[in-house]
Amino acid sequence: MEHIDLIDEAKQAMATAYAPYSGFQVGAALLCADGTVYTGCNMENAAYSPTLCAERTAFAKAVSEGRRDFTAMAVCGGKNGVISGICTPCGVCRQVMAEFCREDFQILLVTPEGYEKRTLGQLLPESFLL
Repeated sequence: MEHIDLIDEAKQAMATAYAPYSGFQVGAALLCADGTVYTGCNMENAAYSPTLCAERTAFAKAVSEGRRDFTAMAVCGGKNGVISGICTPCGVCRQVMAEFCREDFQILLVTPEGYEKRTLGQLLPESFLL
């Protein structure tokens, strides 16, 4: 799958986000080694701790379907669904990625102009799992 296709999947997922409190919508698209893509969006909750990030939603969907081999993820976000800059995964999402992915797992951070590429090792250096 081309990076652009994965980014398009993340943008589509962002449009389904439930963000009535912050207005900040996030979408993620997780690429499995076999080419299957699982998407996720953020889902806010008034109690805050039950809030789900887009990245963890995509991983939960994939893992619940028996997937364990991942190669890349595209992430995009912005206020009211408008991408204004990179939206990096939070620390909890990075740790979930480390549970299932190697240090060279690719993370595509979508910008208004295109995307920036990072590895999990760059975003979560010196992890005890990597």
